Amino acid sequence: MRRLNRSHAIGIHAGHDMATTASQPAARQTASPTTPSDTCPGCGEGPTRTIYRVDQIPVHSCVVMHDRATALAYPRRDLVLNVCSGCGFVYNAAFDPSAQEYSTNFEESQHASETFNGFARGLAKRLADQYHLDGKRVLEIGCGKGEFLVELCRAGGCDGVGIDPGYRPERTDAADARRVRFIQDFYGPAYHHVEADLVVCRHTLEHIGPTQRFVADLRQTLGDRPTPVFFETPDAMRVLKEGAFWDIYYEHCSYFTAGTHARLFRQQRFEVTALELAYAGQYILQGATPTARPTHARLEPERDLDDTLAAAEAFPGVVQEQMEYWRELVRSAHRAGRRVVVWGGGSKAVSFVTTLGLNDEIDRVVDINPFKQGKFLPGSGHMVVGPEALRRDTPDLVVVMNPVYVEEIRKDLDGMGLHPEVVAL
Repeated sequence: MRRLNRSHAIGIHAGHDMATTASQPAARQTASPTTPSDTCPGCGEGPTRTIYRVDQIPVHSCVVMHDRATALAYPRRDLVLNVCSGCGFVYNAAFDPSAQEYSTNFEESQHASETFNGFARGLAKRLADQYHLDGKRVLEIGCGKGEFLVELCRAGGCDGVGIDPGYRPERTDAADARRVRFIQDFYGPAYHHVEADLVVCRHTLEHIGPTQRFVADLRQTLGDRPTPVFFETPDAMRVLKEGAFWDIYYEHCSYFTAGTHARLFRQQRFEVTALELAYAGQYILQGATPTARPTHARLEPERDLDDTLAAAEAFPGVVQEQMEYWRELVRSAHRAGRRVVVWGGGSKAVSFVTTLGLNDEIDRVVDINPFKQGKFLPGSGHMVVGPEALRRDTPDLVVVMNPVYVEEIRKDLDGMGLHPEVVAL
């Protein structure tokens, strides 16, 4: 098990206001059993216990903040991670859905990265071939800005319907818009009449609190139709084993391992047909089809309950080590007069800087997504700049928020003639 990420160093993703009390630690860890007010939202049973707590963190990490004062004043809530001993599901027991404000004021897209685009194109081609989509229709629940659905329809020669409150029509090419219809809304009963030959849902399920109810409603909507579904969700086993606090944020109220993901779907009368990890082990990919009969675990990744509970038991100690290591790394560099840059201005960055209570220690936050540049991180108020800004303010240490992008970032730095120390979470 990798406890600390020192091996990722490369040479040549708090009850305090971070603007005024950045030196104060923002997180508390606990392995003490608790008596939560609700049952496990994954299996409907339990028992559950608390393994991690972060006080007063931003309620969203992808929202676009147009000025620093608004970013610093952004609403906060407590996060309390519980794990279910019965199914292994991890969730935020303190989650308040009324605090969420999904809208077009979100910038969650990763498609400015060629690394991510390569993964997305490959996945689209794979799904198009696997489900023989030529001339068919795909429904994507939580389509974001629509990039993947467009790519899938191109690869498969199919039509699509995408539903997401954060969709922006100006981000879709006119030629693609003739093939794909987008609905700027939440998926719900109003759209249960929309039939499709494949239902896709990527990086959305982790934002849904009542997961059991959501999957049950989807199954009821499909009825007797043998419509396959494909879900992609962040893998929580990696988060637990690595102590990856930077991948824990308020709007992610539900955390799945491969096994908890499959158990949730089997419970609601789906046959899980495929289950694997992808994108350097960061994402769970799951295929499933409706079934009239109960099904039982038959895929190797499903048999992870003991490992999940063991990782959850060790998590408080592991995450404490991670936070101490990264806090000291950044602060010692700052004390030595080194200019520290965080590369990646999304959710991981928000969690990293707010959980550690970092402020002046971070000189710049960089992101290649032009829609993030000139905006500010909720909670910490750091301004996001493009890579070109580093030509003027040469960094000494670059902390990369996702190791999968290190090669791409190193190439960008080399292209500017910059050779700082690079470390990745």
